[in-house]
Amino acid sequence: MTGEPALAATLKQIERSAGALATSSVSRMDDALPWFRGLPADQRAWVMLIAQSGVRSLVEWLRQGGGASGTQEISDEVFDAAPRALARTISLQQTVALIKVTIDVVEEQVSHLAAPGEETALREAVLRFSREVAFAAARVYARAAETRGAWDARLQALLVDALLRGDSSDVVASRAAALGWSDAPPVAVAVGRSPGGESAAVLHVIYRLARRIGVETIGGVHGDRLVVVIGGATDPFAATEKMISGFGEGPVVVGPTVASLEDATESARAAIAGFRAAPAWPAAPRPVEANNLLPERALAGDAEARRSLAAVFSTLARSGGELLATLDAFLNAGSVLESAARGLFVHPNTVRYRLKRVSELTGYAPMTPRDAFTLRVALAIGRLDPAAPQHL
Repeated sequence: MTGEPALAATLKQIERSAGALATSSVSRMDDALPWFRGLPADQRAWVMLIAQSGVRSLVEWLRQGGGASGTQEISDEVFDAAPRALARTISLQQTVALIKVTIDVVEEQVSHLAAPGEETALREAVLRFSREVAFAAARVYARAAETRGAWDARLQALLVDALLRGDSSDVVASRAAALGWSDAPPVAVAVGRSPGGESAAVLHVIYRLARRIGVETIGGVHGDRLVVVIGGATDPFAATEKMISGFGEGPVVVGPTVASLEDATESARAAIAGFRAAPAWPAAPRPVEANNLLPERALAGDAEARRSLAAVFSTLARSGGELLATLDAFLNAGSVLESAARGLFVHPNTVRYRLKRVSELTGYAPMTPRDAFTLRVALAIGRLDPAAPQHL
């Protein structure tokens, strides 16, 4: 096909038939595409406008000779009639199906649309133009995805900011609703070092790892820290272990599990405090639970950790003086059972029994080195707390 003179009569016929072609296309969509029948009336109306715009763009393209010059601009105009929001309702695959139906209708009418002798030229032109329109649709969806991705990234950053600031549950809920976060309990927050590079690339790795294990995530990079909200995992700690490769070097701390995203400020606060204090425990596992860093957090000035450890002391103090005395003797004896027994003038089995009671009451086993350290810090904090019962 060489240019306008060869299809001049055909162009006029196509222009006159534009409305009928669009109507026939939409009617065919109704018959051939079950999902199309379920669209709301306003969206069906937009599809009609796109079909009409497609016919007009075909005419303009043919008028310009049907060559490469201006093809992208003309084919892109097909979708200018519809709002960008339509791309969130109708998928690219569905859009390609709509284009195919429209092209099929036009092809069926070639014998009526083309002037005598121009049938083959018109049929070939329609096929070439349909390819350009399909590429235009792909460009529309790519731009929509890019815009949506940038917007989602901003919303996620705002949500993570709200969690780190300890904003109210209403603020967190509104941010989550804007993101389309589905309620996916339980929820926990993990904090570690960012591996570096563009934030979008860092988060892309986290989201890919999360999809593999079937959990919901919201992430944000704050300075050198990577903050990840994990939802819908039966065991958020185990989920973090499976996503550990997405974090940079250094400690990764998982906050306590909470019932919903609205309560996640508690988990975020503990995870951040644990991340700050983690360097004080070089041998900490990776990841590590924030509650396993209570001594380091307390030493770093975390009020919540101090309250938790003071509660451990209070529990022992209320149980009677002999448990505290036995624990003190055991710790001061370098965690040697027999030495503690001699200092207390009791049998080693008595010390063993009392230490077992300490473990049952507090959840910390004095004969385990790490738990013994936690209990020693708890005793010190409890004795410095004027509100705690002072039996010893």
